[in-house]
Amino acid sequence: MSSQAQGLLCQYLSEDMSGINLGTLDLPEIEKDLVKIKISHASLNFPDWLMSQGKYQRKPELPFFLGMEGSGIIESIGPDAKELQIGDEVMFGGWGHGAMANYIVLPASKITKKPSALNMAEAAAFATAYTTAYVSLIRRGEMKPDDVVLIHGSSGGVGMAAVQLAKMFGNRVIATGTSDEKLQIVKSWGADHVLNTLKDGITAFREEVKDLTDGKGADVIYDPVGGDVFDESIRCINWNGRLLIVGFTSGRLPSLPVNIALIKGFSVIGVRAGEYGIRDPEKGAETKKIIHELAETGNLKPHICREFNLTDAKDALVYLSERKLVGKVVIKNNL
Repeated sequence: MSSQAQGLLCQYLSEDMSGINLGTLDLPEIEKDLVKIKISHASLNFPDWLMSQGKYQRKPELPFFLGMEGSGIIESIGPDAKELQIGDEVMFGGWGHGAMANYIVLPASKITKKPSALNMAEAAAFATAYTTAYVSLIRRGEMKPDDVVLIHGSSGGVGMAAVQLAKMFGNRVIATGTSDEKLQIVKSWGADHVLNTLKDGITAFREEVKDLTDGKGADVIYDPVGGDVFDESIRCINWNGRLLIVGFTSGRLPSLPVNIALIKGFSVIGVRAGEYGIRDPEKGAETKKIIHELAETGNLKPHICREFNLTDAKDALVYLSERKLVGKVVIKNNL
């Protein structure tokens, strides 16, 4: 007989979050390589909010628990899950759903032992941010040491991970955002320069980037924002630069005047970190291994600005939608 889990349940798609409430779902039987995890923490990501509205590229079958990633302790295990044991502290997810609950059942292949240098909250918030940053900057952006890297949305979870990674690989980082207070936190996280992109209500940063780069512009631009930020970015990118399209949190899909790309000789590169691993499983597994090893060193840790209880997880979504977070928000299982 199947057991049940409780969690933040999306029962129907809605823009006002009316379709989201605490609820229950049946869990699969623990057989073959399936593993049952008692969840400690889940991490909140921008796609969670989009998924609840049906606006994300992955559309789970309704109803579903929100939460792309989390951490916890293995409670039971199928006979084919050879490398895991009951009691193991693990992290999981990154591109699915179901982490904002008290239990989850997953294939062993989706589970990784928790790096010893991370606590449970940090482990829950690690995989998506750092995998996205690594695939963006290293795999797709081919970032080289001493590149000038312009990171937009730098106060978000993935933005702060990108800042940390770029500095670890020896790059000069210009980080942007729209809040001076948040940017000071990013500066303390390692950014060489921080720029507020809003000037009297207008997005403007191209001249500042050019001044900081002796008129050349940035070599790699990480853009999860789109809209006006994209429009400015193509005007302060270096010859042979790489503009990484990671998302559109501004809500506007920009267009590229191809004559500018022709004249400046830069590339516009789409990044879907989850899809990258699916399309190239070997590179995906290699990336996962590298990120895990970097976490084990203790040199990479997410910045967690706030923790909500699972029973208040809907409030965390509101907090996210109001753009209040810096770094990551985590959800603690209190059920």
